[in-house]
Amino acid sequence: MTRSVIVGAKRSPMGKFLGTLSPLTAPEIGAQVARKLIDEVGCPYDAVDWALIGQVLQAGVGQNPARQVALKAGLPPTITAVTVNQVCGSGLRAAMNADNNIRLDQAKIILTGGMESMSNAPYYVRGTRTGATKFGHATMEDGMLFDGLTCPFEGWGMGHAAEYTARKYNISREDQDAFALESHHRAAAAQRAGAFKKSIAPIEVPGKKGPTLFGEDESIRPEVTLADLQKLKPAFEKDGTVTAGNSSQLTDGAAMALLASEEEAKRRGWPIRARIIAHTTFGVPPKELFIAPVGAVRQLCDKVGVKVKDIDLFEINEAFACQMLACMRQLEISHERVNVLGGAIALGHPIGCSGTRVLTTLLDAMEARGVRRGIATLCLGGGNAVAMMIERP
Repeated sequence: MTRSVIVGAKRSPMGKFLGTLSPLTAPEIGAQVARKLIDEVGCPYDAVDWALIGQVLQAGVGQNPARQVALKAGLPPTITAVTVNQVCGSGLRAAMNADNNIRLDQAKIILTGGMESMSNAPYYVRGTRTGATKFGHATMEDGMLFDGLTCPFEGWGMGHAAEYTARKYNISREDQDAFALESHHRAAAAQRAGAFKKSIAPIEVPGKKGPTLFGEDESIRPEVTLADLQKLKPAFEKDGTVTAGNSSQLTDGAAMALLASEEEAKRRGWPIRARIIAHTTFGVPPKELFIAPVGAVRQLCDKVGVKVKDIDLFEINEAFACQMLACMRQLEISHERVNVLGGAIALGHPIGCSGTRVLTTLLDAMEARGVRRGIATLCLGGGNAVAMMIERP
């Protein structure tokens, strides 16, 4: 069976909620990243067989957002395009599906990725089609909150699930704030050192005075202090420990990776950034979602025949600091091996984009440190986690 490899990965800068990227739809951001990635690799546009792209908040975006990305990026209309929704894992699931298709010889080259414009998520008014609001007031429902950040089984938001996790695993407010501070400091240091420059595709944003080029993550807070974080009130429960400061940020962005069979990559003379070794999905009860990466990582290591201690670097999506601390403690891994360039608390968490973003950042970190083996993993609303192991040649 053939093996798939990653020949390129790029991402947009992460834009604040209602910030610089908000004039653009998710497919518009995604198309710019895809075009720059394909051009950088030197791949002919007509050589790409499939586009598999994740997005969660699809309401109001139009038919098949992945198809929109493909054609806006200049790929031919003959391409097959599929939009993937596995909540926060959508971007990594797209890469997992791409790997499966390449291994089964269904395709040789696949554009895979994830994208989200949380700024453009619509509000819903239910019952208007059936006439339920012919007279009187109607209630508006936040589509981002309902479709992206609320558990359909427990009926609570992700912040309440984080509070449950913090209580169950005895994660203190002090430890959460300290973790959040480190995330910002690592991301700020990486930004200053130019560690993200290789992977960031600057985005052209329209404006009244003409287009501008947006080239740096705007959610990182390099000057934040522990005292700043300690001043914040609990965001979800009156006596809770989870705040806006130790949670991931609402963000807009896109990330793309180009996968190919190893034979095709070698035939075309493309450098291989990493081989995809294996991937897995793990499930837990919905309210336990934030601990699901623990099972996913263990299951993945068992599948490959290695131990957790054999993994050089991890990228675990930082939904909440308490989630990160619970997972790291259960896996018995130190912070020195996890999210070494900062994570979603600093960079942001554009839901459908994050799976590919963490994969891209993992590649950056592994190359910078010269290490061989890494795992990218994310927890998902509903009680799943996805994980992928990659190795540098």
